[in-house]
Amino acid sequence: MSLTNDQNKALALSGLFECCVLVDSIARNGSCDHDAQNVLIESLFNTNPNDAQDIYSDLHALKKGQQALLGCLGESGVDANPQVLRYALALLHLQQKLSKQSDMLSLIGNKLELASNQVSHFGIDHENVIANLASTYQESISTFNMRIQVSGHARHLQVEHNAAKIRALLLAGIRSATLWRQLGGHRWQFLFGKGKIRKAAKSLNSILI
Repeated sequence: MSLTNDQNKALALSGLFECCVLVDSIARNGSCDHDAQNVLIESLFNTNPNDAQDIYSDLHALKKGQQALLGCLGESGVDANPQVLRYALALLHLQQKLSKQSDMLSLIGNKLELASNQVSHFGIDHENVIANLASTYQESISTFNMRIQVSGHARHLQVEHNAAKIRALLLAGIRSATLWRQLGGHRWQFLFGKGKIRKAAKSLNSILI
């Protein structure tokens, strides 16, 4: 199915919000949707897609992200999650800062290449792969003055593998935010273009079922 540019942007935002939904789930419950996690982690290694749809191996995995996006845009009957919105807006801000740091972008690219070799040996969800991606996030995005403070239960956040998954998913969120920017997205659209984003996001229902 061929999508319009607005739909592609809404798809990228759904990917971003899905990452944030998964982060919130790990922080609050100690676990998240495993299949959705894998789809978002895989998106980090898809660097030459033909279109936005090719970034995500299973579009259904973005459904909760799409619903979270709609809720934060004021869609009637859909609950908004303020924590998820806070994470998403923070990732958009951090991605904008990252885009101006060529050295950091090269560092991330090199580390993702190494992680890709691990994926071929161990699989996308192996703890070594997740730990490598978490390290990549810490060595790059976490060095900015503004850092994302994840809220949840200490008993979950203090588990090392949970913390690693959260950082890996935040890195995947940066990937989706980058896609959104590449498609012409701007942060101010959340203030002045909510209706347009909401309409495009709702139109994705037929491909995210």
